[in-house]
Amino acid sequence: MSDITIGKLAVMLALCSENEEKGFFQRGEKLGYKLYKGRAGSMDGEKIFAAVETAAKRRGIIQNQYREEHALYHSILDAFHGVCRGELALGSILRSVGLVFSVVRGPRMAHDYSDGEWLAVALYGTIGAPIKGFEHEVMGLGINHI
Repeated sequence: MSDITIGKLAVMLALCSENEEKGFFQRGEKLGYKLYKGRAGSMDGEKIFAAVETAAKRRGIIQNQYREEHALYHSILDAFHGVCRGELALGSILRSVGLVFSVVRGPRMAHDYSDGEWLAVALYGTIGAPIKGFEHEVMGLGINHI
C-alpha cells in the first residue's frame, strides 16, 4: 500500500467494510494521512455538505481557515457532481441519497509532500426516489489542493 494515492485511499475507505476500517485507518495514518469515515442521508443536498464539513472540522482534518474550508467545499462539490450526475438537486426533483463518505488529508502520493497537502472526499451509496427499492448505487470523488 506504499504506492497509494489520496484519491485511491478515500475511495477504498468509503467502500471498505466495518471489519476492514481499522486496518485502513492504521495504514493511512502510517503513510501520513488524516482520515475520517461517516454516513449521511437526506433529500436535501445542503445537509450532505454540512455533514461532511462538520465531520472534517470536528475531527481536526481541516482548521477554521479560508483556504482549508475552500478546498473542502470544492472537494465535496466535485464528489457530489459524481453522485448526482449533472443536476445538483435532490428533494426538489424527488430523489434521496444514503451515503457513506470519507475525508482524507495529506500528500497526493504517499509520503511525498513536494506539492503540498491535498483533500479528498469520496461519497458512495444510493440515490433514487424516496421509496425503498427505487434506488441504485452511486459514487463521487473530489480532490483539491489546500
